[in-house]
Amino acid sequence: MIRTEIVTGRIEPFSSGDDRKEEGAEVTFNGRVRDTENGKKIVALEYERYEGMAEEELETLAQETAKKFPIHDLFCRHRIGEIPVGETSLHISIWSEHREEGLRALDWFITELKKRIPIWKWAVFLDGTKKASHHDH
Repeated sequence: MIRTEIVTGRIEPFSSGDDRKEEGAEVTFNGRVRDTENGKKIVALEYERYEGMAEEELETLAQETAKKFPIHDLFCRHRIGEIPVGETSLHISIWSEHREEGLRALDWFITELKKRIPIWKWAVFLDGTKKASHHDH
């Protein structure tokens, strides 16, 4: 099963179930806002998206990931808007038979997400000013 969402409020993690019998690995990733961006102190990151296209591309990427790697489920929530330091901006859960394929799928999915999904981020500094932020990895 594939499930992707772009949300405006706090991210609620996907539930972890003990009823799964075929999957031995649940790989979960929570991307959080650090207190620095490019070496400067910040109070938040602000994410914006190309509405409609971001949702469509995120779903397409998740489907591609499920075809490329032997995983059973991929759930992803990406938050937009202003996100304070310490809060989650990205939550991903991948279920697979073994950890290796789940970890490889997670790494590829995040790398491609940063390259392909039309979501942009701005660093929000202590004085309230904002600057576009680019991710290199």
